[in-house]
Amino acid sequence: MKKESVEEVTKRVLESGGILAKLYFDMQSEKPDDLQPLMAEMVNEKILKTPGVVYCYGSIDEPIKLDDSTYSTSAVLTILFKDFAALINVAFNYTPAGVEILKPEKEYLLKTSEMQSIALDVAQISVNYAQYILSKVLSKEDFEKITESLERREKLGKELLEKAKKNSEEAKP
Repeated sequence: MKKESVEEVTKRVLESGGILAKLYFDMQSEKPDDLQPLMAEMVNEKILKTPGVVYCYGSIDEPIKLDDSTYSTSAVLTILFKDFAALINVAFNYTPAGVEILKPEKEYLLKTSEMQSIALDVAQISVNYAQYILSKVLSKEDFEKITESLERREKLGKELLEKAKKNSEEAKP
């Protein structure tokens, strides 16, 4: 079987709703020798393994000294995403300093179901962050109460989404 070129993969993914974007990341540390390996690990072990990331390439700059004890490095990554939801997921989870959409160059249409899915994904990521933060500041008992409440909320959200999908399908001619 013939391997597809990067251009062929890019074209195929873009035609099916993909997005090609340039993301800008920065990282700071007191140890300059840690920065590039940490950035490379984030790219190779996290971003590249994120669902919906088709490929990623880029460069990581040499660390520069910001002040007496802080060094900084940056990375510019070109990433092909399967869809807009995958881009949102990476942006929310890895907080790039900037995002530049390269392709498509014109409008990008989202189906209602895609918008619902994205909104729920963002809500779930927010819940995950809230749980993480709360787990660090609350007592074990208080954290368990909040976790139960969030789990009930998540279940309700899934039920509402299923109901909305069902109603949407029944409304189709």
